[in-house]
This record gives sequence, structure tokens and C-alpha cells, in this order.
Amino acid sequence: MHAPNLCEGMVTMPREEFEALLEEVAEKGARHALADVGLDGDDAAHDIRTLRSLLEAYNAAKRTAWHTFVKILTTGFVLALLAGAVIKLKIFGGAQ
Repeated sequence: MHAPNLCEGMVTMPREEFEALLEEVAEKGARHALADVGLDGDDAAHDIRTLRSLLEAYNAAKRTAWHTFVKILTTGFVLALLAGAVIKLKIFGGAQ
């Protein structure tokens, strides 16, 4: 690694070294961010997989609840229509 040059108030360095420096700094920042939220250490990958599976389960439960709500609403509407038809057609012998 070459020492960076200072030229007219600007620091210059070879592009490859600059990109390697950016990668190293980004990796350190990511590790620091993970440590801040408690996702560091040997169990971090397991914890993230667990969080992902919990999120998938939550989304599946939310989707199922919505589908169940729509089915209940549709069934209620159809039953109301059938009850109205039964009353209107006096199928069970209504009062005359």
C-alpha cells in the first residue's frame, strides 16, 4: 500500500487502494452496526435466520388472517342473500 499524496489540498491515491480502503471501512461499519443492535458474535447468523423465519411466519399469519376475514365476509353476504331469497319466496310456508 502506497502512502496517500497530498496535492493542492486533495489527497490522492491509486484507485485500487481507494476501493480496498472503502471496502475495509464499509465492513467495519457494518460490523459496528450489527454490534450496536446485538447481532455480533458466533450466534449472529443463527439469530438472523431466526429473525427471518419469525418475520416469514408473521407475514404468513397476517396473510391468512386477511384471507379468513374475506371468506367470513363473503360467506355472511351469501347467507344473507339466501335468507332473503327464502323469506321472499316463502319456501318454508310463510304466513298468508
